[in-house]
Amino acid sequence: MAQWNPFEDMQALRREVDRAFADFGRGENPTYKVAFLPGIGPRQYPLINLSEDRDKIYVEALTPGVDPKSLNVTVLQNRLTVSGEKSPISGEVKPEAFHRNERASGKFLRTLDLPAEVDDSGVQAEYKNGLLLVSIPKAEKAKPKQITVTVA
Repeated sequence: MAQWNPFEDMQALRREVDRAFADFGRGENPTYKVAFLPGIGPRQYPLINLSEDRDKIYVEALTPGVDPKSLNVTVLQNRLTVSGEKSPISGEVKPEAFHRNERASGKFLRTLDLPAEVDDSGVQAEYKNGLLLVSIPKAEKAKPKQITVTVA
């Protein structure tokens, strides 16, 4: 029978709380911490998928309607920052004529920690069909090493 250890449970709870507040209060401008999505709770924009393989980290940022010329991608100290501006749909329609306006516009900024050390000299970014695709090579010391086992 397993023995209950309350300190392990408290450590697990602390990790969960730390994870919940990981992006809160890093000295960034709090007005940029959330997206410009009206009518729903604050949400970070752009929505991002982050994955990796042995050699690279891949980021897919959902940015439909964003002018690719306004996008700015930077990698500094294993942190990726994506910023830009989403233009209004049409300047010809007066605000009082809208029955529903759910496609917001404005500036955005999103920063996320990368899961491994990276080589920032080989970062590549491509905008394709409303998707910002970023490929970031891992640093050599962050790549797994194959170790041979000798039989004695």
